[in-house]
Parts: sequence; C-alpha cells; structure tokens
Amino acid sequence: MSLWDWAVAAYARPGVSEACLELQDVGGQNVCLLLWAAWAVQTGQALDGDARADACDIARAWEDAAVAPLRAVRRRLKGRILDMDDAARQAVRDQVKAVELSAERHLLAALETASRPADRSPTSLSDALAAVCRDWSGTAPRALLTTLIDRLSA
Repeated sequence: MSLWDWAVAAYARPGVSEACLELQDVGGQNVCLLLWAAWAVQTGQALDGDARADACDIARAWEDAAVAPLRAVRRRLKGRILDMDDAARQAVRDQVKAVELSAERHLLAALETASRPADRSPTSLSDALAAVCRDWSGTAPRALLTTLIDRLSA
C-alpha cells in the first residue's frame, strides 16, 4: 500500500486526526513525518538515523516552502473578516485547503520515494515516533504520542 493510501486510511480512524493535530499544534510536530514513520514501521522501511535525517530534510523543505504558509492562510480565512463576503471567504479557504492537501500529498510521495527497506529488526512504533519527534523538534511529547499510538493501534 502506498504511503498516501495508508495515511488517508490511518487519518480516518477514530481519534487519529485529533491526535495528529494536537501533536502538530501543541507538540510542534510534522503530521506527515509522523505518518511516514508509522507507515515505515508497518512496511519494514528503514528508520535509522540517516533515514530519519533524510525524511526530516524533505519534510522541512515542504513545510517551510508550502505547507506552513498555506496552513496559515487557511487558518486566517477560517473566521469572519470585516468587509469580506463570508461565502467568498469560504470559497477561497476551501481552495487553499485543497492546495494545502495537495502539498501534503506531494510531501508524502517524496517521503515514500526516499524510503528504503530496513536492514535490521524493525523498530517499535513508540520508539520510531519518539525518534522522529526528537529529530524534528528536539522533543518527544510522550503523552501526545501515546494517544496517537493508541488511536493507530485501535
């Protein structure tokens, strides 16, 4: 199963989207990177230091250039804006949301392309997600990760 298909299915599970968004908004994490790590564990992809560094480089480039700016615009358009027609604002917000999702899909495709099979025993989901979090932001928010792991495992 492709990373995109796996991520869409995983994100649709009860509580996964909420756990991911809390890790993003409260924990400072990259949702696509977390989903990549969980997929990598499930499919036997490498999660050593080099693989995680490569994945973080790819995710940071997409995050900085496309995903974060689009997210900021989408969130700015969420509430009422004076002198802006609500229907027009919502239409533009929906378009920005679609482009943001497209950018995330391209990020996941880049992460999948850069993945390679592991040459040793698989890493546990908990260890993989914690390592990716530390590589991304320097911290691994364990309580938030435990919630995500529980939702992914349900």
